Amino acid sequence: MPETAETSRLRTAAVPLSRGPLARSPIVSWTLRVGTAAALGIDAVVHWQNAPAYDAVTATISQGALFRAEAVLAVAAGLLVLVRPRTSSWVAALAVAASALAAVLLYRYVDVGPLGPLADMYENTWQVPGKLLSASAEAAAVVVAALGLVTHRKHPGIQGLRPVAAIGRKRG
Repeated sequence: MPETAETSRLRTAAVPLSRGPLARSPIVSWTLRVGTAAALGIDAVVHWQNAPAYDAVTATISQGALFRAEAVLAVAAGLLVLVRPRTSSWVAALAVAASALAAVLLYRYVDVGPLGPLADMYENTWQVPGKLLSASAEAAAVVVAALGLVTHRKHPGIQGLRPVAAIGRKRG
């Protein structure tokens, strides 16, 4: 019997695509969320505490102001992942952590000099209090947020579904 548009529409239903056992575990989800938020929290505390020491490193924007902005963004991204674990939240957390890690590594190993409104932030040591801790927390946040993004379950009504009709349809 040939399939009409009506019978095709009736046969179409949503079947979740499998993303593996990790994606289905609420324990894994919470662990990744808390781990990301904790790592971003450590990053935020270190940047907030060290900001006054860097207020003297200035151009148009002081390094202290950048440290405070990093602290605020890290707290916001961590809270976002905890409160609203959406794909966009994981991307925000990953972006904040990765950009902070990239900056600390760049300015630790390369003397970039002043960049536009940014001062010369070159500091070729890990001996600054909290610098290694902050970089470690940023690296951990990158890894955990990336895992959170990969294992994040999408809302069933939006993505991650395909019609039943497409599953059983014969090719030929």
